[in-house]
Amino acid sequence: MSLGKQGIRAVKWSAIATVARFVMQFAAQIILARILGPENYGIFGIGLVVLTLTNVFSNFGFGWSLLHRKVVTEEDVRFAFTWQVIVGSTATLVLFLLAPVLAEFFHEPRVEPVIRWLSLACVISAVSSPAGNLMHRDLNFKAAGLIQIGGYVAGYLLVGVPMALLGYGVDSLVAAWLVQVSFISVGSFIAHPHSYRPLFRYEGGGVAMRTGGTVFFTNVVNWCLGSMDRFLLSKLANAHAVGVYSVGANLATMPATLLVSSLQPAFTAAGSKMQDDPSRMRNVYLQIFSTVWVLLLPVFVALSISAFDIVKLLYGDKWIDTGWVLAIMFLSVPSVVCLGLSTPVLWNFGRKKHESMLQLPILALGAVGFYYSIPYGVNAFALMAAVLVTIRAALVCFSVFHLLKVGFAPVGSALLRGILLSIVAGLCAWLGGYGLSSFGSAGARVMGSGLLSMTVLALVVYLKPDIIGIHAIAMITRFSPKLGNKLTGKVLAQP
Repeated sequence: MSLGKQGIRAVKWSAIATVARFVMQFAAQIILARILGPENYGIFGIGLVVLTLTNVFSNFGFGWSLLHRKVVTEEDVRFAFTWQVIVGSTATLVLFLLAPVLAEFFHEPRVEPVIRWLSLACVISAVSSPAGNLMHRDLNFKAAGLIQIGGYVAGYLLVGVPMALLGYGVDSLVAAWLVQVSFISVGSFIAHPHSYRPLFRYEGGGVAMRTGGTVFFTNVVNWCLGSMDRFLLSKLANAHAVGVYSVGANLATMPATLLVSSLQPAFTAAGSKMQDDPSRMRNVYLQIFSTVWVLLLPVFVALSISAFDIVKLLYGDKWIDTGWVLAIMFLSVPSVVCLGLSTPVLWNFGRKKHESMLQLPILALGAVGFYYSIPYGVNAFALMAAVLVTIRAALVCFSVFHLLKVGFAPVGSALLRGILLSIVAGLCAWLGGYGLSSFGSAGARVMGSGLLSMTVLALVVYLKPDIIGIHAIAMITRFSPKLGNKLTGKVLAQP
C-alpha cells in the first residue's frame, strides 16, 4: 500500500475513532456535569491542572522521539521504555508526597486526595508511551482508535457515571480517569508488544536524550501557555469558578482536542517520510490549512452564536454562567486545530526548537494578561485564552509558511473565504435562533440555528464550490472522491 493511501486510511480510522470518542465524551460530560455540578468539577479541575504539568515531566519525550525516527531499532525502544518508566515513577512519587503542599497552595484541602490518586496516572501513562507512539508510527490507527474508545467506555461510562449516580462526587471523576488511563496502557501493550528489558545506555542514547529534552522543553512551554489560565484561576478563585470555566472550555475545545490527538500523529508519521519532498508537504499543508479556515471556522462561528442555548440545553440553568466562556472559546477552535497540525511540519523539517522559541515571548504576555483579568472573572480569562492561542497559531503558521515557501496568495485567499463563509453562517445561526425564540425552548433555538446555518452553507458550497477554493476541494476529494470530483467538475464547468 502506498504512503498516501496508507495515510488516508490511517486518518479515516482516526476520524471514526474521533467521532465515537466525541459522542461518548459528550454524553458522559453532560451526565456527569448535571449530577456533580460546578463545585465537584472545580475540585477535579484543580487536580487535573497539577496532573497535566506533572505529565509533562513523566512523559519527558522518550516515547515521542520514536515517532520521528526514520528507522527504529530494538535498542531505541528499550532505551525509551526504560527511561519513561524511571521518569514516570519519579513523577508519581513526587506528586504523591507534595499533595498536601499543593492543596495548601490552592487553598483547597479537598484537592489533596484527588492529587494523590491522580499521581498514579503519571507512571501508568509513561509506561505505555513507547507502545502508543510505535502504533502511531506504523499508522495503526485502527488499533489505537479502538483502544481509546475502549478506555473511555471503561472509565467514564462503566465507572464514572455509575459512581456519580451513587453519590461519590469528585471521586467518580478520579476513578474514571484512572480506569481510562489503565485500559489504554494495557491495550497498547497488547496491540504493540515490545521488549521490556532495561537499557540505560547505548550508542543512540545521546540523540534520544536530545530529542526528549527538546520535546520536554516544548511541552513545558505549551503547558504554560495552554494551562496558565486554569492554574491562575485555581490559585486565585474558588472551586465553583474553576468548574464553570473548565466545563465551558472543555466543551468548546473538545472537538479540537479530539481532531488534533487523532490527526497529529498521522500527519507527523506521514510527514517524517516526506522530509525529502518539501513541495509535496507544502501541498498537503495548504490543503489542511485551507480546510481548517474555510470549512471549520464557519461551523464554530455558528456554534458560538448559540452558546447560551447550548449550555442551557445540555447542562441546565445552574451552568448558565459558562455561556460566555463557551461562546468565546468556540471562536478559538480553528486556531487550536491549526496550531496542533502545524507543529509536526517544524519537527519533521529539523525545526524542533522553533515551536517553543517562537512562543516563549507569549508567556510573559499571557501571565500579565491573565493576572489583570482576574477582577473581571472567568469571561475575561476565556477571552485572554482565545487571544493567546490565536497569536500562538499565527506565529507557528507563519514559521511553516516561511519554511515551506508558501506565498501570501493561498493563505490570504483561504482566510478571506473563511471569513466570508463565517459571516453567512453566523447570520443564519442568529436568524434561525431568533425565528424560534417565541417557543421559549433552548433545544428548538439550537436546532433552528444549526439547521439554517448548515443548510445554507451546504447549498452555497454545492452550488458555487469555487468559493471554498481548490485546496479545500482537494482535501474533500482525499476522503470522499465522489463528492470531491463532483465539486471539481462544477468548478471547471463554470465560465
